[in-house]
Amino acid sequence: MGAAVEIVEKVLGNRADAAWAERLRDATLDWLELSQWDAQKNRLRKETESGRTMAVALERGLSLRDGDILEWDEDGRRAVLCRIRLCPVMVVNVKGLAKLGAEEAVSSAVKLGHALGNQHWPAVVKNGVVYVPMTADVKVMSAVMDTHAIAGVDYAFVSGESVRDLLSPEETRLLFGGAESPLSGHHHEHHHA
Repeated sequence: MGAAVEIVEKVLGNRADAAWAERLRDATLDWLELSQWDAQKNRLRKETESGRTMAVALERGLSLRDGDILEWDEDGRRAVLCRIRLCPVMVVNVKGLAKLGAEEAVSSAVKLGHALGNQHWPAVVKNGVVYVPMTADVKVMSAVMDTHAIAGVDYAFVSGESVRDLLSPEETRLLFGGAESPLSGHHHEHHHA
């Protein structure tokens, strides 16, 4: 006979809330770690780090956020929290375009848009930086960027967590949201910054 499955039908709060942060300070924390794709689901079954099986069954349209509290035992000072692991992000710095002549800058911007769009990679533009979630292997994404060799543009790969706080909630949803897995489906997102 397998271990008992604990059903979670609602989120109790989030550790970012001041009252919960205080309550959790000296508590024993267990984590239900999810990928950003799993976090978009309102129904899933997964084990916590300590090996407890949790079945999440939220109302339609709801999804988990990083830091959500799924279970709280006041007497035992124990909690189960959700930890969302975001995919890495390609950060494309386009500030170098300003150093080019107007015609070359426009040409480079169009080439970058073509390179990203041709791969159907979603992107968010903010403060001279284009953020692109990793939807393919680093080697593949690097090869695409290197093949196009766009003047005035350089790129690097960073963790999704390091980018999250630089973006608004809407931009974060555009970059990391979506119910489909990174390589399934075909969709276009338009975002103007």
